[in-house]
Amino acid sequence: MRRRYVGIIERGEEPGYSIFFPDFPGCGSAGDSIEETVEMGQEALTGHIAVMAEYGDPIPDPTPLDKIEIDADVQEVVRVLIEVGVPGRVKRINITMDENLIEEIDRVAGEGKRSAFLADAARHALAAQRLA
Repeated sequence: MRRRYVGIIERGEEPGYSIFFPDFPGCGSAGDSIEETVEMGQEALTGHIAVMAEYGDPIPDPTPLDKIEIDADVQEVVRVLIEVGVPGRVKRINITMDENLIEEIDRVAGEGKRSAFLADAARHALAAQRLA
């Protein structure tokens, strides 16, 4: 599932900008330009959400853009919506694969870890495809 979270870009050390996410205290990044800051912010938020999911922490729903108050202490430049993938609930599926491939996966992944191995392989393949 994909969600869009508010990122607030503020002026940083010259030259540069930083971004933070009101829905994710402690998650932020920086860049030399606004465009780079958005890219770095998306990467930081994606990683932050992945770690939260790994530890079983609840992923917050996005706060609507108009519900986030302006902080007078922040030198705000712009607010952006950053779209990221958020892990959904686990769903059981049925697939067909060559039995030798299944045995190889089980040997590498370890007993009872086939699903995690296949999910991780799919994530890597999708990430590589997005970069291509």
